Order: sequence, then C-alpha cells, then structure tokens
Amino acid sequence: MEKAERIVSTTGNHNCGGRCLLEVHVRGNRALRITGSKRRFGPEGRQLLPCVRCGSYLKRLYHPDRLKYPLKRIGKRGEGRFERISWDEALDHIAGELKRITGIYGPQSRYIHYATGIMGKLAEKEFFRRLLGIYGGGYLNYYNSYSTACTDYATPYTYGTARTGSSRETLKDSKLIILWGHNPAETIFSTGTLSYLKEAKVRGARVIVVDPRRSDTVKALADQWIPLRPTTDNALMDAMLWVMITEKLYDEDFLRRYCLGFDEGQMPPGIPPGNSLVSYVLGSSDGIPKTPEWAEGICGVPADRIRSFAREFAGAKPGALIQGYGPQRHALGEQPVRGATVLAAVTGNVGISGGWASGAGTFKRFSLASVPVYNPVTASIPVFLWTEAVTRGTSLRSEDGLSGTEKLDSNIKFIASLAGNCLVNQHSDIRRTEAILKDESLCEFILVSEEFLTSSAMYADVLLPSTNFLERIDIAASDTLGEYAIFQNQAVEPQFERRTGYDWIAALAERLGVGEEFSRGRGYEDWARFIVDETRRAVPDFPSYERFRKEGIYYPVYEKPHIAFEEQIRDPENNPFPTPSGKIEIFSERLYRMNRPDDIPAVPKYIPSWEGPEDELTEKYPLQLIGWHSRRSTHSTFANLDRAHKTEALAVWINPRDAEERGIRDGGLVRVWNDRGTVEIPARVTEDIMQGVAAMPQGGWYLPDQNGVDRGSSINTLTGFKPTPLAKGNSQHTILVEISPSKTPG
Repeated sequence: MEKAERIVSTTGNHNCGGRCLLEVHVRGNRALRITGSKRRFGPEGRQLLPCVRCGSYLKRLYHPDRLKYPLKRIGKRGEGRFERISWDEALDHIAGELKRITGIYGPQSRYIHYATGIMGKLAEKEFFRRLLGIYGGGYLNYYNSYSTACTDYATPYTYGTARTGSSRETLKDSKLIILWGHNPAETIFSTGTLSYLKEAKVRGARVIVVDPRRSDTVKALADQWIPLRPTTDNALMDAMLWVMITEKLYDEDFLRRYCLGFDEGQMPPGIPPGNSLVSYVLGSSDGIPKTPEWAEGICGVPADRIRSFAREFAGAKPGALIQGYGPQRHALGEQPVRGATVLAAVTGNVGISGGWASGAGTFKRFSLASVPVYNPVTASIPVFLWTEAVTRGTSLRSEDGLSGTEKLDSNIKFIASLAGNCLVNQHSDIRRTEAILKDESLCEFILVSEEFLTSSAMYADVLLPSTNFLERIDIAASDTLGEYAIFQNQAVEPQFERRTGYDWIAALAERLGVGEEFSRGRGYEDWARFIVDETRRAVPDFPSYERFRKEGIYYPVYEKPHIAFEEQIRDPENNPFPTPSGKIEIFSERLYRMNRPDDIPAVPKYIPSWEGPEDELTEKYPLQLIGWHSRRSTHSTFANLDRAHKTEALAVWINPRDAEERGIRDGGLVRVWNDRGTVEIPARVTEDIMQGVAAMPQGGWYLPDQNGVDRGSSINTLTGFKPTPLAKGNSQHTILVEISPSKTPG
C-alpha cells in the first residue's frame, strides 16, 4: 500500500540573503515538491515566501551529478581525477595528514576556508573549528567576509558600530527611499524586503535607484533610475554635498548637536585647518570645488540631475539612503560606505523612523547560540588574503591586515573547504589562484566536503560527499536582521554514502584521540538541543526544543520597531555614539592618524580607482565590467542546474552603442577578455546597462577549454586580486575588459 503524503516544515540555509519557511511534501523517502508556507507572522501578518531559487531545491537534491562516495585524488591537483575510497580510508588519510602537518608546521598552518553553502548553526565548518580547537592547538582565524568586508569595517569609523539598520516597517514613514547599489528584487536582502518597499511606495514614498544597470529592482520600484560609472559613487556623493552646503540645505541643528567634523568649527583639538568635510567639498583644501559639473565628468550623471537629486534628498525628510553591498566591493570600497553615512547625517536622517543611518545596515533582535569553539590561536588574516597566507604567510604584517600577532609561524599548509566554492570559483583572478593551489609545495593538503564536483572541489586531495539540507536537521536565523529563527526539519534520509558533517568529523576526532572531548557524549541532534537550550538562557521566550521543532519557527512579536540610534538622538548625553568622541564622526581622527590621506582619508572622498574610468588602462580595456547577484543562482549554488539557465541565461550585458562599435549582435557569442583571462559568453545588447559599462552575473562555474578560455562564464576569470586599502577587502567589481565577437565556429 502506498504511504500517505506528509508535509515537513523546513528552510534552506545557504547564503541566499533570505530565510523562507518551506513545506516539503514527502511520500516514503521521496520529496515530491516544495511549496511556500502560507502561515503569517507578526502584527502585519507577513508571509515568509520563497523566491524563484527555491524552485531548484529538488533538482539539486536529486541531481545525477551529486557526489555519492568519498573520493581521493589520483591525478595532478586540479585535474579532477579521483578514485572511490571507503570512509575509513578517507578519514584515516585526513587524520594522518592533520597529524603530519600539525607536527611539522604547528596550528597556524591549518585554515578552515570561508564557506557559505551551509549557514545553519550545525554547519560542518563549525564542528571542524571545534575539532581543531581541541586537537593540535587551534587554527588560523580570518575576519571580514567576501560580501561585506568594506561596509562592516568602515561603518564603525562613522558610528562606532556596523549595526546601523532599522526595522523594515519603519520605511512606511519615508518620503524618499534611495536604493544605492541595492537590488533586493534579485539579491534578496532578507525575505520580504521588496514587499516593504512596495508598501512604502503605496504610502507615497518616491524611490530612486542608483546603479549602472537597470536591475529588476529598478523595473519594479524606481520612480527614477540614476546610472553612474562604477567606482565613482563618491564623486556623485561629493557633488550632492556641495549642493547641500552651498544652498544651505543641510540639517544644521542635527550636525551641531550630534556630529563631529562637518566644518572647521567642529574639528577635534589639534587637527590643522582644512581637514573638515566642508573644506574638502568646497575645495578650500585642494583647490577643487566638488561641483555637479566636476562630478558629471567623472561619474557620468548630468549636473542638473545631481542638483535635483541632492535637493530632493535634503528636502524629503524622513528619507532613507539604503546601500547595497555592490558599491563597497570595489577598489576603494570603504569610501562609498562612509560617504553614504555622511549624507544620512548631513540630512539629519539618523535615529528617526523613515530615515536610515546607511552603512552596513544590519541589526540583531536576538542571536542564536553556537557550537562552543575555543581557538588558542589569536592570529587572524583578512579573508580575502588567504592566498597570500598560502604563498607568503610568514611575511604578512599588520599593514597587510594581519591581526592578533606580529607575524605568523607558518604559511597555510592545510585547508578545509567545507560547503563552499570560494577556494577557486568565487575568489578573484582564478588563473592566479589555480597556480597557487596546483603547487603542492605550498598548501600540502586540501580537504573538501561538497555536494558536487565544483570548480573548487576539483582541487581536493580528499573529497567527501555532503548531505543536502533536506537530508538533515539544522537551525537557521533570518539573514542580516535577526528577527526570527527556523527549525530545519529533515525531509528525507540521505542516500548512497553521504554523511552529515558532524558524523564524519566526530569519527575523525576519534582517530585523533579527542573523540570524547569533541562530542561530550552528544550526537548530532543532541547538539541541536544544546543550541536551543543555550539560546533560551539569553532569550527566555524562545520555545523548547520539542515545540520549536514541531512549530518550525520562532517569530517573536516586538512592542515597537527597531530604529537605529534612536536612543542616541533622543538622549545624547546619556547615550553617546560608541565612537571615541561619542558623536557621529564625519571626520575620523582614527583614520587621520593613519597618515594615508591618498587612499584612507579622514573624511570620505572620491579617489580615482585602479581599473576605474580614469585609469590609463582604459586605452587597452575601455569597458568597466561589473558582476551582479542574479536570481538564477545563489552565488554558484544552483548554477550547474538546467533550471538556472531557464530562469536567466548567462550573458554579458552591453550597451547598444558599445556593441555597434564592436560589431556585436544581440545573442551573438563574444569574448570578454583582459590580461588575466578570457570568457566566452553570449551577448545581451540592451539599454539596461549604461554606455561604457558591461555586466555579467556572478556564480557561473569556471570551465576552461584546452586553450584556457573559460566557457563556464565565471566572472572571476577576469577579476583582479588587489585588496582594498583599509579593510583589505574584496574589490572584485573593479574590472576593465574589452569585448569582441567570438571567432569560435557556430
């Protein structure tokens, strides 16, 4: 007799930007379909509905290319040649390499790579951190992320914290919403953000989108689209400030009461004249007034439009300038972050409902507990510099971003890449990265746990088959805003020899002689109970484990919306900003004392970028290329599925005037190239990208042919490796290229 269909409540927990409540329809051990839950939450009765990506979950779960068994490399590293081995053989080999490398090089040689394929609290990378903390003295830490390095690092120089976001329901009070490089229609900046923005429009808010590309967000929301050249955001911001200052449109009372460094009368003691924001913007410090005409020649936005934009923002209080993460993934990504925070302060839009402090734009209503990890190693590198730590780790110093120690004892010799494709595909300058990883005298052992043979998994010495999120339990929090948590119930049992991370890491701990200390007698589900019990200590109304698992979600109702810095604005004497001065620091003395005004100025400024529109390299490579987070995939997750190509085919966007100059037709195969590599990809000729700029969705899997031409359309074939000056962050949107018709037959 056929078993009855049952419904399992769960959520995806990869790095999609959202966290939806899903219902999996299951019969026996087969998932039949996935639907969004119709349950409603909060006083407004909101649903946590999935986006188009969720339609790929079952295709991914049952894809024939999923890894089934442990594999060991038999060819040269990177060739992708493996043989099947048993779990015992795999774990014995990993244990042996860990013992050998730790014994020779010490704990700083061991590195757990940045990975966001599993974002739950029971992610295998968390358990592997626990293991290395117990066995062998720890591991090399990293800080920052590929997504938000500059905004997380630079925002505190203005506000003292990166927690600058407000509840999205406050947007209903906005008169103007500026989405600066922010694309929630495709990127998903927390589940349901687009609905909040649409509701704000219904209530009368105007929406302006600043972006070189006419994105889905522009099409869905924008009353006005302002395209600008990549890397020139601060030229536009500076000119807006020039208009506000010269026309006295700024909020003088707000600036006097809450801010530091606006004009010469607001400077810290001991700072020479000419270092205030006003001195810079009016040109008294460098002889260049930052007029709209000056900015037009740099950013490509007409001067009249700059004036009207500045006047509208200054006059539309409350107004919300919300930044996306794209502008800060550029060569000098710290500058647009601080520039936006300054515009928010100058217009007095901080600490009020309907305003927005800008910057990082996140906050946490509550936090989930974590698997306990103790790492005796204090040394930490910027995450973007891991390849430097492989090639020259012992020569890294504080000026390179090394923290927690004066120098490293070893280069990285052991890498664990667990549920992530940043080892190759999502890291910059793929051919450079390949050369580093192929050299086995550098990193001596690479462990990968994955669902597929990704571009990164090709470089594994041992490759383990991971479970899919539908095959295990986990606990996940809402992304970026920390408003709710979802229990990820297991829908089906894993097949073949796929194992949860905890299962094989616990077995590895036994081989290393630390099994009891690692597990503390807990099984996998016991750790889920531990997370819930520990969370309840800090969050008293958090449900019991049994109730949480049954209900599937914890979605508390809050008495009032969260408004970033509301207390600081209401009562500044008793609630100073967490900066050295206790004020919003338009001028940062901390940055000033670094004595690097050309690339780390004390007030945010436009600085001409390498591989920007003013670089001499434009004579050879005249097009600026940007990447974007397409709705077809989550980074590289789903990119190997046919459904992704049906959702949105991979193509490079090029403006019709640029296409005509090059003899490129819409749909024709083209080569996008620079000194770092070549990608062959179809062209989309469209007015939706500004002239002089091209755009390619990121996430395509690197697939070089025998000549090294990438036919998988990975944008990182073209990106350069050069970290940003302050955060040492990801600058992977700063790319100069040329595009030409392909000579490939057919």
